[in-house]
Amino acid sequence: MSPERILILGVVLTAAVIDVRTHRIPNILTFGSAAVALVYHAWTGGLSGLGASAGGWAIGVALFLPLFLLRGMGGGDVKLLGAVGAWLGPMGVLHAGLYSVLAGGVLALVIGGMHGYLRKAFSNIWGLLGMWRTAGIQPLPGLTIEDSVGPRLAYGVAIAAGTVATVWLK
Repeated sequence: MSPERILILGVVLTAAVIDVRTHRIPNILTFGSAAVALVYHAWTGGLSGLGASAGGWAIGVALFLPLFLLRGMGGGDVKLLGAVGAWLGPMGVLHAGLYSVLAGGVLALVIGGMHGYLRKAFSNIWGLLGMWRTAGIQPLPGLTIEDSVGPRLAYGVAIAAGTVATVWLK
């Protein structure tokens, strides 16, 4: 396994553990990892390596940024997927993002089921979609990450699972 894959696996697994414990992912881990990735890829691949790394970071951030702007996801999750992109490049982060969303859905079902929250969660989703249809896409008070009463997901776990799947399947 290549050094960059080992490094990003270490980063996402560390982030997942920290996220479960604190519900935060530190900037030093996300920005630090992305910066190291940019330097590493510039060193090993020149300008094209740097470009692929920067492009992967930008795509990773762009994938989850809408959820952050709607206050449905924390900024650490967005920055973590950006770091994944800086290491894996544009195509790698697209795969990691897709697998992370799938893992996040499974995680949400498990956590919601464990807390007896599934019925309420599906009702909230239905209400959110109805509000968006009539009032436009915007945060819905009571359903944002700041003020939701439901169980919180440590989405760093889903991003770690998606990244592991991406590295394993490549």
